[in-house]
Amino acid sequence: MIRVLVVDDEALVRTGFEHILSAADDIEVVAAVAGGQAVQAARQLEPDVVLLDIRMPDVDGLTVLAQLRRLPRAPVVAMLTTFDMDEYVAAALRSGAAGFLLKDTDPLQLPVLVRTLADGGVVLSSSVTRTVVDGYLDNGPHQSALRRIDVLTGRERAVLVLIAEGLSNAAIGARLHLGTGTVKDHVSAVLSKLQVNSRVQAALLAERAGLLKPPNADQEKER
Repeated sequence: MIRVLVVDDEALVRTGFEHILSAADDIEVVAAVAGGQAVQAARQLEPDVVLLDIRMPDVDGLTVLAQLRRLPRAPVVAMLTTFDMDEYVAAALRSGAAGFLLKDTDPLQLPVLVRTLADGGVVLSSSVTRTVVDGYLDNGPHQSALRRIDVLTGRERAVLVLIAEGLSNAAIGARLHLGTGTVKDHVSAVLSKLQVNSRVQAALLAERAGLLKPPNADQEKER
């Protein structure tokens, strides 16, 4: 079972997320709380994944994120917001958030996204991925990013591209015909060599280095 903690200042949002996620056979919502209760609940319940509102009136979501990341058994944290562009997004990603979701994400996708987070994958809602990347990085390939990518082996670069595509460890293993343990070793090596703290940061660095196909690249090529 994937243990999930939902943190939001609005009771209606908490209830909605809890209802949707609890319907999945492999997900248990261990608690749905307001921001001020988040750290204590995480400390006591030890969730695998926390869905955390980035803007709350009682406590700053970024402060809660930092406190959660310092716990002995730190959960994976994805930030929730109502807006497709938020001045706090870049700070959240740099602080170790594993993803960024809009609160109006398709309910059918929520369990899928939680499973991806629990398995170490990168989660950025499709409707905001481009906005987040553009806001986090300068447009176009960046020379310092290219130099950092150069330290990776061919296999590590392939793993980085799949991380940037949002694949979990299991999915990367299936794509590259590798065991999950081997994938974890490669991911650790990638993060270490690139000197980043999270898969999201590695993914955005890959974007800056120009390793990913632009949207509709295949369609343009066929033309």
